Amino acid sequence: MLFAFAFTTSCGDTSKKPGCKVDKDCKSPQVCAANKCVECTTDDQCAKGKHCSANACVVKAQCEHDDQCAAGQVCQAGACKACAADAECGPGGTCQAGACQRPKKCATDSQCADDEDCKDGVCHKASAPITDGVCPLSTVYFTYDSAGIEASERDRLDANNTCITKTKGKAVFLVGHTDTSGTEEYNIALSERRAQAAADYLARLGTDPARLQVVPKGETEPSGLGDDKDRRVEFQWH
Repeated sequence: MLFAFAFTTSCGDTSKKPGCKVDKDCKSPQVCAANKCVECTTDDQCAKGKHCSANACVVKAQCEHDDQCAAGQVCQAGACKACAADAECGPGGTCQAGACQRPKKCATDSQCADDEDCKDGVCHKASAPITDGVCPLSTVYFTYDSAGIEASERDRLDANNTCITKTKGKAVFLVGHTDTSGTEEYNIALSERRAQAAADYLARLGTDPARLQVVPKGETEPSGLGDDKDRRVEFQWH
């Protein structure tokens, strides 16, 4: 028993990984950052086609904004894709056969056609139906098995924040979804993390967190448009 006790106390917690002070303390090609061995601290430490994000080398995103994609496409979860709904095409835009038809940008009515008015920086048909004053909220998308907010989704979340802030007296459901990879239990948890990540991002922008309600759906409501469209958080007025 004394031997066993001595062995236990001498070994301690072997699950803890040793720290580091300089790069040579780490196993190559790892480097030292904040006393911990990591994959990278700068982009030049990653292979071609990858960049350093949160101390890990990840594949570079194809795009961060819609205008970096071919005409009619949208930038979702870092990749250029066909649109699936009007809300993906920005203010005044419509999705037709997978391609966004976006209105002309403007500053004054004189820059629009005779039957259009300049509103919110884009040309709208003067005869367009009047809504109840509630602006549309955009869906945001995620990469495989991730709840991280991609750079490509920040513009949509920024617009959602502006919309929610100016629309008083309404709450918003953030409905999280996943594809069918993984178990049902895992996907429910992943969809909750995605919705919560979007809620946290909006709160940092200034949206009142009390107006946001996370609703995890897991894989139960597929989009019918493929896995990349299933990995999403939808925003619904309530």
